[in-house]
Amino acid sequence: MEMLFIDYLARWGHFLAGTTWIGLLYYFNFIQGEYFKEAEGDARVDAFSKLVPRALWWFRWGAMFTFLTGVVLLGIRGANVTADITVGAVMGTLMFLNVWLIIWPNQRIIIASNQAVGGGGEADPAAAGAAPKAGLASRTNTLFSLPMLYFMGSSAHLSSGGIGVNTTAIIITLVIIGVIELNAIFGKQGPMTTVRGVISSGVALTVVLAGVLYYV
Repeated sequence: MEMLFIDYLARWGHFLAGTTWIGLLYYFNFIQGEYFKEAEGDARVDAFSKLVPRALWWFRWGAMFTFLTGVVLLGIRGANVTADITVGAVMGTLMFLNVWLIIWPNQRIIIASNQAVGGGGEADPAAAGAAPKAGLASRTNTLFSLPMLYFMGSSAHLSSGGIGVNTTAIIITLVIIGVIELNAIFGKQGPMTTVRGVISSGVALTVVLAGVLYYV
């Protein structure tokens, strides 16, 4: 009974933190980013100085607690982990690392630069290079979020099987995910430049990865 309570408590925390994290991820990509394309310079400076830091605080800690509660859940389930949850967990982990190792460090540079401008100082030249790095990682997380959420649900309701049964399929999906993650670090946004593009790419990736797990 005690273990069931811990399992459910971790699951509740995972849902709560995950909703906060992914909700803000969509806000940044679908709303804030599009607003900044049209906003006047002063409005951008003010938003980056006051609004963005607050949103990023909830964003990065939402990611942290989603990851930590996910680790607890995986530890509780042990050998009962499915192929679906394995692939979903890998994408979730990469998304978490993208937040803390790429998005947040680069956004700190952008925020500091805008705060300097807002205070009458000069913009940091490094901000120009930090923006596309943060943007690409954020777009990649949005791309990953669609299949990640699909597999988190399918692991319980439409599972493709256990890890031992789907070893080859898991390897193929992880290779695909790895290539996309390398692009997040070294590549370009490509079709993910637009909101429609990243959503369409996310749906397509979900179909491809699910197809590999179910039919390979």
